[in-house]
Amino acid sequence: MMEGYILGGRNIAENVFKQNFKKVNGGAALTEFTRLFRDNFINEQDFKNISAMGANCIRLPFNCRLLAEKTPGGVSYLKKAFTLANKYNLGIILDLHAAPGAQNCDWHSDSTGKALFWEKEKYRKETFKIWERLVTQFKDEPALIGFDIINEPVLGKKPTTLLAKFYKDAIKRIRAIDKKHTIFLEGSLWAQRIDFLKDLLGENISVSIHTYQPLEFTFNFVPRYNFPGKINNEHWDSGKIKKYLEPYFLFSKNNNVPIFVGEFGVNWRGGFWGELNWLDSILKVFEEFEMSYTYWTYKAIANSVFPDGLYQYIQNNKYVQREGPVYGWENYAVDFKKEKNILADFWQTKNFTANSAIISKLEEFFKK
Repeated sequence: MMEGYILGGRNIAENVFKQNFKKVNGGAALTEFTRLFRDNFINEQDFKNISAMGANCIRLPFNCRLLAEKTPGGVSYLKKAFTLANKYNLGIILDLHAAPGAQNCDWHSDSTGKALFWEKEKYRKETFKIWERLVTQFKDEPALIGFDIINEPVLGKKPTTLLAKFYKDAIKRIRAIDKKHTIFLEGSLWAQRIDFLKDLLGENISVSIHTYQPLEFTFNFVPRYNFPGKINNEHWDSGKIKKYLEPYFLFSKNNNVPIFVGEFGVNWRGGFWGELNWLDSILKVFEEFEMSYTYWTYKAIANSVFPDGLYQYIQNNKYVQREGPVYGWENYAVDFKKEKNILADFWQTKNFTANSAIISKLEEFFKK
């Protein structure tokens, strides 16, 4: 997956970015660009870094369009990830981050503003076929933990019964091929509402939530909020975080199902606004409530909003261009043909700065 803010730019859909790139450089150049990005943005050193932190799992987001690609290899990049995960003793959760038709209206589902996944049954049928293919191909991989069926479904005015039926059918199809690996069911409304999942629970089923509360602080949508402190006219501290997460804990206990926090994270502002306090507080609650988790995100262009990376690109070059008028990844197309090797090098983690404070805090809990 490519996301605008992670690459320092506007949050436009990946397919829109690629269409614009193709208009400038042509189809062959887009194919080469895609290969270079995948070979350089995440590579073996990154798996080594994650393992060294003491983490044991990677939630691997991918776009459904990956499977339609014949060149540069498409699904072979998932295979490569399993090879590296095995080498560095990491597990992988396959996360369908952008489903056919888009399962929510946001850029990270590769949407241009509509969630057609819920409007047209053909997209749900395509998704079943995607999982049947992937489960068949990867069910015997030692590093496989399981399948996160769709990321952050948002149904709009559609009832959750539609999502429940989709999950029920997906479980049936996956279990016909693989009965042992975990199936992760994300709640509705960006993986926050989970009560409707009760009737779908069973062996090797996990409920997945995402939590960034309070959003205005963690995403830095409202600058200068402190944690702990008054945020949106409420006092937020470790007790408030525990209270917010307690219903999920009770759901877990009452239904005998594990809770997996697939995403949580904070925008880093130098640590001056209590970012580490927030992180320490939420990790302690996860530990107390026996919730497993993966941090969002591993790597990003340092920015002023949204959860940024454990590794951050701090400098300001022509491929970041924070001063505008064109920001981040939308600059890639301009000189790609003559500067593709420079761009490929820019993407590598060796050029990013480790956020040692966040990494150290995560290591403290990973290595317990």
